Amino acid sequence: MTAFLFGILSSLAASAIILVIGLVRGSRPLWWLVAVCSRLTGTGLARVYRQQLSAEGDIARDLGRARWIKVLAGRGNILTREVFSPLWSGELSPESVQVLLPDTLAPGDSWLDRRSQDLRLFDPGFTPDLLKNQVRANMDYIAQVARAQPHVELRSFNLPNTCRVIATDRAAYLTFYSSSSHGRNSPCLYARAPGLLYSIALQQFDVAWTNSSSSHPAP
Repeated sequence: MTAFLFGILSSLAASAIILVIGLVRGSRPLWWLVAVCSRLTGTGLARVYRQQLSAEGDIARDLGRARWIKVLAGRGNILTREVFSPLWSGELSPESVQVLLPDTLAPGDSWLDRRSQDLRLFDPGFTPDLLKNQVRANMDYIAQVARAQPHVELRSFNLPNTCRVIATDRAAYLTFYSSSSHGRNSPCLYARAPGLLYSIALQQFDVAWTNSSSSHPAP
């Protein structure tokens, strides 16, 4: 029993060390070490990107293979970039695409208001309404797409959003937000299905989806 417990603790320690190295170095040659440790611990962690922007090429590749796609974002700028353009143009045809963006019409002290306050602490260019306007622009874009593609569904949420999730039936990309930097500067984790991190990503999305409201395209 002691040897068994020691083996588990050793695997967890090895995963932690490799994760830290991956975050510091962010180099592809270390990904195979991360993958080996994830198999030992069951986390499903396969890659670590130093910044989420560096994951976009791999995200585009995985979207091209996906049977379904789920996106939970705090702003949604990636939805209007080249990564998702084959999806919106009809080149890709997954069974369903579910998109969650923050509710820009939520009354009172919404999560979007609190996130905007955090951003203004380190980015003076963020006026009180700038973040809401950016989310509205991205939401209008997806709403327009949804008119022509009935398998695309857009909903809005007003919950504390601690991470961005881009998930397919094969894998998930998770970016955990910081209160002191933009999400684009945060590390991005790639988790294969099945695995603990993949399950956490889907759970995060499902909770937000269950507590969301429909965002119908404007006529």
